[in-house]
Amino acid sequence: MVLTDREDTFAVVLGSKVVLWKPEDDRRTEQGFSLKSWPHVRLNDARADPRGSLWVGSMRNNVNPDGTSEEAGGTDGVLYRIDPDGTVTQWKDAVGISNTLVWSPDRKFFYFADTLANAIHVFEYDEATGNISRERDFFTGFPRGFPDGSTMDAEGYLWNCRWGGACIVRVAPDASIDRVIEMPTANITTCTFGNSDLKTLYVTTAASDVPGDRFAGGLFAIPTDVQGQPENRFRVFGAAS
Repeated sequence: MVLTDREDTFAVVLGSKVVLWKPEDDRRTEQGFSLKSWPHVRLNDARADPRGSLWVGSMRNNVNPDGTSEEAGGTDGVLYRIDPDGTVTQWKDAVGISNTLVWSPDRKFFYFADTLANAIHVFEYDEATGNISRERDFFTGFPRGFPDGSTMDAEGYLWNCRWGGACIVRVAPDASIDRVIEMPTANITTCTFGNSDLKTLYVTTAASDVPGDRFAGGLFAIPTDVQGQPENRFRVFGAAS
């Protein structure tokens, strides 16, 4: 779920497409993007960039029609950029599970994770064009779980949620580990900063197969000593005005 340039409307990334949703009256309209490889492949993580484009990544579909789960695998994932005018471009393929889409405070770098590869990559980001280039490894092989969603604070540190790792890792711009936040459940999925001062980290989690994991699926709020960045907005309406 991504903010748009209208306060009453969210962009919601579903398995096969993007819809615009007004929660006040539950009105839903299709944005226009649809995944041609559906249902073999589904969409996963998504976020707007500083220019107002929507970046979405995909993965091999591991959800059956009845809602039960299949094992994830393969390298069918693709990273897409959807511009406000509806133009779609493809930026990376052969991805296991697409996760973590964040930009540095100076808007010079873009970070993207492949969960199955246990790797977060960094690209150079051109704010003028919205293009990414010069991919390289950033944070790989951390032994606790796998990289899921992330956010970035105003100091340029990446907060990475670890699926199966029961923790969040704050990673410095030089890829060193600044701190590890222990969590009371196994599958930590993503996070973002909120409240008026942007110093509260809101963290989502998912169901778990670990016996006794009673906090699985819970939403957590963690006070921090650093400030986050406001979430970017998908400029889907501004493009048409």
